[in-house]
Amino acid sequence: MSYLETAAQFYSEVAQTPQVGLCCVQSSPLQFPGLKIPSQMQQMNYGCGTTVHPAELINQPTVLYIGVGGGLEALQFAYFSRRSGGVIAVEPVAAMRLAAKQNLEIAAQQNSWFDPSFVEICEGDAFTLPVADASVDVVAQNCLFNIFAPDDLSKALKEAFRVLKSGGRLQMSDPIATRSIPIHLQQDHRLRAMCLSGALTYEQYIEKIVDAGFGQVEIRARRPYRLLDRDTYNLEADLLLESLDSVAFKVSIPEDGACIFTGKTAIYCGKEEKFDDANGHILQRGVPAVVCDKTAVKLASLLQQKIMITNSTWHYVGGGCC
Repeated sequence: MSYLETAAQFYSEVAQTPQVGLCCVQSSPLQFPGLKIPSQMQQMNYGCGTTVHPAELINQPTVLYIGVGGGLEALQFAYFSRRSGGVIAVEPVAAMRLAAKQNLEIAAQQNSWFDPSFVEICEGDAFTLPVADASVDVVAQNCLFNIFAPDDLSKALKEAFRVLKSGGRLQMSDPIATRSIPIHLQQDHRLRAMCLSGALTYEQYIEKIVDAGFGQVEIRARRPYRLLDRDTYNLEADLLLESLDSVAFKVSIPEDGACIFTGKTAIYCGKEEKFDDANGHILQRGVPAVVCDKTAVKLASLLQQKIMITNSTWHYVGGGCC
């Protein structure tokens, strides 16, 4: 049985019998005024963070959600689109499609603004999305892509890039590993399906996104996710997994490389009122300016004693140098 078949079997099981404790089902979902989350939907919140960023969801966007799960984030996206077919949820597991449909029907009973037609649940997978090129504003997935082997992850990211409109956003939440996961865990299909052994390191994950064509990536959050202890998982040392929330934009990659925003700022501390690097970056003395990571490196090399670069906050919500 392939790892994808194992994952399909596993999620068929947890669709029929929700598994409390899988991923982050014990965390509370984002709350919005007038939105009620059915309890069964909350129990099936098989995600490691959130992909629902309100600032990215203005003007009733068309959202393609990959891996519908219990329907929680599909419902949250529908809160912003509020129209028939505004959210297209693609799910390969029949039992999960059925569970999500039932949960959304309950949600319609509890939320007067919501109609089940707002979410179209389709059979399909991340590698062959059933929509046309450049047809959606947002593609989202939560704790799914980390299951994929590296080559399959590349396929899924390129497929997301294909269906996004120019300027569209890929909104993801996935576990990442603080060091490379050993082969014996990577080859454990059950652990991979449980989002415990397929994660890449941060650097590898970002590289995959950029290689798919995305010219700008913004890190929304980075937090501890799970600890793989040395005894249970036969490791030389404990291995921390983290949850990474990101938004990648379908924009051209600049000649000097993609813009990756992790919350760094540059602060000019020289004698002049401002510093102009003649490359589009003007720093007012003493005032932090948000910069992408590559710009941070360049500015620091220009005036090592007069420009302070602050550490990544791993919480970035737009604006800045690029």
